[in-house]
Amino acid sequence: MKKLCLILSGLVLACMGLSSCYNDTDDSREHILKIYNWADYIGEGVLDDFCKYYKEHTGKDIRIVYQTFDINEIMLTKIERGHEDFDVVCPSEYIIERMLRKKLLLPIDTLFLNSPNYMHNVAPYIRQQIDRLTVPGDKPASRYAVCYMWGTAGLLYNKQYLREEDLKSWGCLWDKRYAGKILMKDSYRDSYGTAMLYACRRQLAEHKATVPDLMNDYSPAAMDTVEKYLKLLKPNVAGWEADFGKEMMTKGKAWINMTWSGDAQWAIEEAAEVGVELGYTVPEEGSNVWYDGWVIPKYARNREAASYFINFLCRPDIALRNMEATGYVSSIASKDILDASIDETAAYVDASYFFGPEASHARLLNTKYPDLSVIERCAMIRDFGDKTVNVLEIWSRVKGDNLNGGIVILILGVVGGLSAFQIRRRYILHQRKNMQNRRHRRRKRAAHA
Repeated sequence: MKKLCLILSGLVLACMGLSSCYNDTDDSREHILKIYNWADYIGEGVLDDFCKYYKEHTGKDIRIVYQTFDINEIMLTKIERGHEDFDVVCPSEYIIERMLRKKLLLPIDTLFLNSPNYMHNVAPYIRQQIDRLTVPGDKPASRYAVCYMWGTAGLLYNKQYLREEDLKSWGCLWDKRYAGKILMKDSYRDSYGTAMLYACRRQLAEHKATVPDLMNDYSPAAMDTVEKYLKLLKPNVAGWEADFGKEMMTKGKAWINMTWSGDAQWAIEEAAEVGVELGYTVPEEGSNVWYDGWVIPKYARNREAASYFINFLCRPDIALRNMEATGYVSSIASKDILDASIDETAAYVDASYFFGPEASHARLLNTKYPDLSVIERCAMIRDFGDKTVNVLEIWSRVKGDNLNGGIVILILGVVGGLSAFQIRRRYILHQRKNMQNRRHRRRKRAAHA
């Protein structure tokens, strides 16, 4: 209970710390853009350059009030209450879906004075995925949300001990040979989907079930199945990690890490610096694809500037800067980004789904642009909705936190449930520095080759 109280206190303080200390008048809002984004999730100088862009194309000065969050649900709570008038925010896909259902979003303008519509640069594949969030009878979801960054969930592995063939199935996580050498992201959403896909692998192989249907099945029978499989998995797990997976993998203390593609790429590059070879793969059953996107909340008071800002971030040169800064992969599919992403050390992949026919046989890192065959067996994990409490209770029992349902609901009431994307943000700043340094060294070597 003491631990729980400390957790709750910390979360409450986090909520308080996120509250705005900026007071403005109605008259001033035409010249103010309030942005709410994940920490360390934008390139250096991009905000300043947007102000110049906005002045150039509208003739108006703009000042940015910028705040950050670490948990999707805290952001959503502030938007729902209407106590904050943020103009543009960056939620994850399942929160976008929830905001659409609750009619919390405004359409994004697509006509700009003296400026092209750079939103057309978003990959058609990405737009199609976002449109899956569309509320029946409403405009397509892509009118309300423009994808920013995206990626997959899969397995990071040590090539000294394992081959990619050893990880063809999620079943490797349940293999007793790897007991004590497996790390799992402390993410109830990803774990739910993984367990469900493996449990129903036969139905998938026989085409009697699909990846999106299985990962988004929250029936009592499905939840019982997930809990059973996760409890069977637990003895093999060395830790449910939030931030120590990279170090464990780099030092060879763990052989397998269920993680996200962006984190995997960072770990691969870090490990290479100390002579450890890591790889990344998505098992044959499939996995989830995640998206973060820009939206305009219904209480926004500068919709014009918000739309201009989203459009500006879709400009290829700006997208590249943000990719360099964050280590994640932009939704923009321009030739400039394709050319910048070519890596002669990488295997050939079919990325035509993203860049078009030109990328049907391109050397691209699979942590950034998975092969078409991988994408075809991946799907989004949708919003759990009113089943979130039930899934959190399963997660608590699996991990052995000994939290009863009432306490789970209490925690849910404080933060709205924990988001997997909280974890991804913690080390981005460090990632950015290291990745930029490595890219710089790689380019220097290429220039002198």
